[in-house]
Amino acid sequence: MTDRSKRLPEKSSRADVDKFLRKVAQTPLVHPGGNGGRLIFAMDATGSREPTWDRACQIQGEMFSATAELGGLNLQLCYYRGLGEFYASPWLTTSKDLLSQMTRVRCIGGITQIGRVLNHALNESARSKVDALVFIGDCMEEDIDKLSQLCGQLGLRGVPAFVFHEGHDPIAERAFREMARLTRGAYCRFDSGSARLLQELLGAVAVYAAGGRKALEDFTRGKQEEVRLLTSQIGNR
Repeated sequence: MTDRSKRLPEKSSRADVDKFLRKVAQTPLVHPGGNGGRLIFAMDATGSREPTWDRACQIQGEMFSATAELGGLNLQLCYYRGLGEFYASPWLTTSKDLLSQMTRVRCIGGITQIGRVLNHALNESARSKVDALVFIGDCMEEDIDKLSQLCGQLGLRGVPAFVFHEGHDPIAERAFREMARLTRGAYCRFDSGSARLLQELLGAVAVYAAGGRKALEDFTRGKQEEVRLLTSQIGNR
Protein backbone atom coordinates (compact mmCIF):
# COMPACT_ATOMS: atom_id res chain seq x y z
CA MET A 1 0.00 0.00 0.00
CA THR A 2 1.37 3.43 -0.94
CA ASP A 3 1.87 6.33 1.45
CA ARG A 4 -0.83 8.83 0.50
CA SER A 5 -0.77 11.11 3.53
CA LYS A 6 2.30 13.14 2.40
CA ARG A 7 1.15 13.88 -1.11
CA LEU A 8 0.20 17.47 -1.79
CA PRO A 9 -2.98 17.99 -3.81
CA GLU A 10 -2.96 20.03 -7.00
CA LYS A 11 -5.31 22.86 -7.85
CA SER A 12 -8.36 22.00 -9.88
CA SER A 13 -7.88 23.56 -13.32
CA ARG A 14 -10.58 25.63 -15.04
CA ALA A 15 -10.54 23.10 -17.89
CA ASP A 16 -11.23 20.24 -15.45
CA VAL A 17 -14.15 22.11 -13.90
CA ASP A 18 -15.62 23.09 -17.27
CA LYS A 19 -15.39 19.50 -18.48
CA PHE A 20 -17.12 18.29 -15.32
CA LEU A 21 -19.96 20.79 -15.73
CA ARG A 22 -20.46 19.79 -19.35
CA LYS A 23 -20.73 16.16 -18.29
CA VAL A 24 -23.31 16.99 -15.61
CA ALA A 25 -25.29 18.97 -18.16
CA GLN A 26 -25.33 16.00 -20.54
CA THR A 27 -26.57 13.55 -17.91
CA PRO A 28 -30.19 12.53 -18.63
CA LEU A 29 -32.69 14.19 -16.31
CA VAL A 30 -34.62 11.48 -14.51
CA HIS A 31 -36.94 13.52 -12.29
CA PRO A 32 -37.85 16.85 -13.91
CA GLY A 33 -39.87 19.32 -11.95
CA GLY A 34 -38.92 18.19 -8.45
CA ASN A 35 -40.72 14.84 -8.51
CA GLY A 36 -38.11 13.15 -6.37
CA GLY A 37 -34.77 11.42 -6.65
CA ARG A 38 -32.45 9.04 -4.83
CA LEU A 39 -28.76 9.81 -4.46
CA ILE A 40 -26.09 7.51 -2.99
CA PHE A 41 -23.29 9.54 -1.43
CA ALA A 42 -20.17 7.38 -0.96
CA MET A 43 -16.88 8.36 0.63
CA ASP A 44 -13.43 6.96 1.29
CA ALA A 45 -12.92 7.10 5.09
CA THR A 46 -9.45 5.57 5.18
CA GLY A 47 -6.64 7.24 7.12
CA SER A 48 -5.32 9.46 4.32
CA ARG A 49 -8.57 11.43 4.23
CA GLU A 50 -8.67 12.28 7.93
CA PRO A 51 -7.28 15.84 7.53
CA THR A 52 -10.20 16.84 5.28
CA TRP A 53 -13.03 14.84 6.82
CA ASP A 54 -14.29 17.58 9.16
CA ARG A 55 -14.41 20.06 6.30
CA ALA A 56 -16.19 17.44 4.20
CA CYS A 57 -18.90 17.15 6.86
CA GLN A 58 -19.71 20.83 6.49
CA ILE A 59 -19.54 20.84 2.70
CA GLN A 60 -21.73 17.82 2.20
CA GLY A 61 -24.24 18.95 4.80
CA GLU A 62 -24.67 22.20 2.92
CA MET A 63 -24.99 20.28 -0.33
CA PHE A 64 -27.93 18.37 1.12
CA SER A 65 -29.45 21.58 2.45
CA ALA A 66 -29.44 23.01 -1.08
CA THR A 67 -32.11 20.49 -2.07
CA ALA A 68 -34.24 20.70 1.07
CA GLU A 69 -36.82 23.08 -0.40
CA LEU A 70 -37.26 20.84 -3.45
CA GLY A 71 -38.68 18.09 -1.26
CA GLY A 72 -37.53 15.42 -3.64
CA LEU A 73 -34.09 14.14 -2.63
CA ASN A 74 -33.43 11.06 -0.55
CA LEU A 75 -29.78 10.50 0.27
CA GLN A 76 -27.92 7.45 1.51
CA LEU A 77 -24.45 7.87 3.04
CA CYS A 78 -21.92 5.10 2.41
CA TYR A 79 -18.27 4.84 3.43
CA TYR A 80 -15.49 2.30 3.84
CA ARG A 81 -12.49 2.27 6.17
CA GLY A 82 -10.15 0.01 8.13
CA LEU A 83 -9.92 -3.72 7.48
CA GLY A 84 -12.98 -4.45 5.39
CA GLU A 85 -15.45 -2.15 7.18
CA PHE A 86 -18.26 -0.90 4.95
CA TYR A 87 -21.29 1.05 6.09
CA ALA A 88 -24.49 2.18 4.38
CA SER A 89 -26.92 4.40 6.25
CA PRO A 90 -30.70 4.30 6.00
CA TRP A 91 -32.12 6.65 3.38
CA LEU A 92 -31.93 10.16 4.82
CA THR A 93 -34.23 13.10 4.14
CA THR A 94 -32.66 16.02 6.06
CA SER A 95 -29.24 17.63 6.35
CA LYS A 96 -29.46 17.15 10.14
CA ASP A 97 -29.70 13.39 9.67
CA LEU A 98 -26.77 13.41 7.25
CA LEU A 99 -24.56 15.43 9.56
CA SER A 100 -25.50 13.20 12.48
CA GLN A 101 -24.26 10.22 10.50
CA MET A 102 -21.08 11.89 9.26
CA THR A 103 -19.91 13.45 12.51
CA ARG A 104 -19.82 10.03 14.17
CA VAL A 105 -17.27 8.76 11.62
CA ARG A 106 -13.55 8.58 12.34
CA CYS A 107 -11.16 7.73 9.53
CA ILE A 108 -9.22 4.48 9.95
CA GLY A 109 -6.30 3.29 7.85
CA GLY A 110 -6.93 0.56 5.30
CA ILE A 111 -7.15 -0.18 1.61
CA THR A 112 -9.87 1.04 -0.72
CA GLN A 113 -13.17 -0.81 -1.17
CA ILE A 114 -14.61 0.94 -4.20
CA GLY A 115 -15.88 -2.38 -5.53
CA ARG A 116 -18.14 -2.69 -2.50
CA VAL A 117 -19.50 0.80 -3.15
CA LEU A 118 -20.34 -0.12 -6.75
CA ASN A 119 -21.87 -3.48 -5.77
CA HIS A 120 -23.97 -1.72 -3.15
CA ALA A 121 -25.21 0.80 -5.72
CA LEU A 122 -26.16 -2.07 -8.03
CA ASN A 123 -28.06 -3.83 -5.25
CA GLU A 124 -29.91 -0.66 -4.29
CA SER A 125 -30.80 0.07 -7.90
CA ALA A 126 -32.26 -3.44 -8.20
CA ARG A 127 -34.65 -2.63 -5.32
CA SER A 128 -35.65 0.81 -6.52
CA LYS A 129 -34.37 3.37 -9.03
CA VAL A 130 -31.15 5.15 -7.98
CA ASP A 131 -30.70 8.42 -9.84
CA ALA A 132 -27.02 9.08 -9.17
CA LEU A 133 -23.93 7.95 -7.28
CA VAL A 134 -21.52 10.54 -5.90
CA PHE A 135 -18.11 9.22 -4.82
CA ILE A 136 -15.31 11.15 -3.08
CA GLY A 137 -11.88 9.54 -2.70
CA ASP A 138 -8.16 10.02 -3.15
CA CYS A 139 -6.81 6.58 -4.02
CA MET A 140 -7.60 3.30 -5.79
CA GLU A 141 -5.96 0.01 -4.76
CA GLU A 142 -8.17 -2.53 -6.54
CA ASP A 143 -8.43 -4.34 -9.88
CA ILE A 144 -9.49 -1.67 -12.36
CA ASP A 145 -10.96 -4.28 -14.73
CA LYS A 146 -13.33 -5.52 -12.03
CA LEU A 147 -14.35 -1.98 -11.16
CA SER A 148 -14.93 -1.25 -14.84
CA GLN A 149 -17.24 -4.24 -15.16
CA LEU A 150 -19.34 -3.02 -12.24
CA CYS A 151 -19.43 0.50 -13.64
CA GLY A 152 -20.60 -0.83 -16.97
CA GLN A 153 -23.53 -2.48 -15.20
CA LEU A 154 -24.37 0.79 -13.43
CA GLY A 155 -24.28 2.57 -16.77
CA LEU A 156 -26.75 0.08 -18.23
CA ARG A 157 -29.07 0.73 -15.28
CA GLY A 158 -28.90 4.48 -15.76
CA VAL A 159 -26.94 5.28 -12.58
CA PRO A 160 -24.33 7.96 -13.41
CA ALA A 161 -21.32 8.26 -11.09
CA PHE A 162 -20.10 11.77 -10.27
CA VAL A 163 -16.56 11.19 -9.06
CA PHE A 164 -14.66 13.80 -7.03
CA HIS A 165 -10.92 13.11 -6.79
CA GLU A 166 -9.02 14.62 -3.87
CA GLY A 167 -5.34 15.03 -4.71
CA HIS A 168 -3.40 13.87 -7.75
CA ASP A 169 -2.73 10.12 -7.51
CA PRO A 170 -2.36 9.06 -11.18
CA ILE A 171 -3.66 5.52 -10.63
CA ALA A 172 -6.75 6.88 -8.92
CA GLU A 173 -7.26 9.44 -11.66
CA ARG A 174 -7.22 6.80 -14.37
CA ALA A 175 -9.70 4.62 -12.47
CA PHE A 176 -11.98 7.49 -11.47
CA ARG A 177 -12.15 8.86 -15.00
CA GLU A 178 -13.06 5.41 -16.26
CA MET A 179 -15.76 5.05 -13.59
CA ALA A 180 -17.31 8.31 -14.73
CA ARG A 181 -17.07 7.42 -18.42
CA LEU A 182 -18.60 3.96 -18.13
CA THR A 183 -21.53 5.18 -16.03
CA ARG A 184 -22.06 8.29 -18.19
CA GLY A 185 -21.26 10.47 -15.21
CA ALA A 186 -18.48 13.02 -14.65
CA TYR A 187 -15.05 13.37 -13.01
CA CYS A 188 -13.52 16.39 -11.27
CA ARG A 189 -10.41 16.88 -9.14
CA PHE A 190 -10.47 19.12 -6.09
CA ASP A 191 -8.11 20.17 -3.30
CA SER A 192 -8.18 21.81 0.11
CA GLY A 193 -8.19 25.23 -1.52
CA SER A 194 -11.30 24.63 -3.60
CA ALA A 195 -13.76 23.76 -0.83
CA ARG A 196 -16.26 26.45 -1.84
CA LEU A 197 -16.23 25.34 -5.45
CA LEU A 198 -16.63 21.70 -4.44
CA GLN A 199 -19.59 22.63 -2.27
CA GLU A 200 -21.31 24.41 -5.16
CA LEU A 201 -20.56 21.63 -7.67
CA LEU A 202 -21.98 19.03 -5.31
CA GLY A 203 -25.00 21.22 -4.75
CA ALA A 204 -25.48 21.59 -8.50
CA VAL A 205 -25.49 17.82 -9.00
CA ALA A 206 -27.98 17.27 -6.17
CA VAL A 207 -30.30 20.10 -7.19
CA TYR A 208 -30.34 19.07 -10.84
CA ALA A 209 -31.13 15.46 -9.89
CA ALA A 210 -33.93 16.53 -7.55
CA GLY A 211 -35.52 19.48 -9.30
CA GLY A 212 -34.44 19.78 -12.92
CA ARG A 213 -33.35 22.80 -14.96
CA LYS A 214 -35.51 25.45 -13.27
CA ALA A 215 -34.28 24.46 -9.81
CA LEU A 216 -30.70 24.50 -11.09
CA GLU A 217 -31.13 28.00 -12.54
CA ASP A 218 -32.39 29.25 -9.17
CA PHE A 219 -29.54 27.52 -7.35
CA THR A 220 -26.75 28.89 -9.54
CA ARG A 221 -27.70 32.57 -9.22
CA GLY A 222 -24.87 34.30 -7.40
CA LYS A 223 -22.60 31.27 -7.51
CA GLN A 224 -19.10 31.09 -9.00
CA GLU A 225 -18.84 31.43 -12.76
CA GLU A 226 -17.91 27.76 -13.20
CA VAL A 227 -21.16 26.72 -11.56
CA ARG A 228 -23.30 29.27 -13.38
CA LEU A 229 -22.02 27.94 -16.70
CA LEU A 230 -24.01 24.80 -16.02
CA THR A 231 -27.36 26.34 -16.93
CA SER A 232 -26.19 27.49 -20.36
CA GLN A 233 -24.80 24.03 -21.14
CA ILE A 234 -27.96 22.08 -20.45
CA GLY A 235 -30.07 23.47 -23.28
CA ASN A 236 -33.72 22.51 -23.66
CA ARG A 237 -34.55 19.09 -22.16
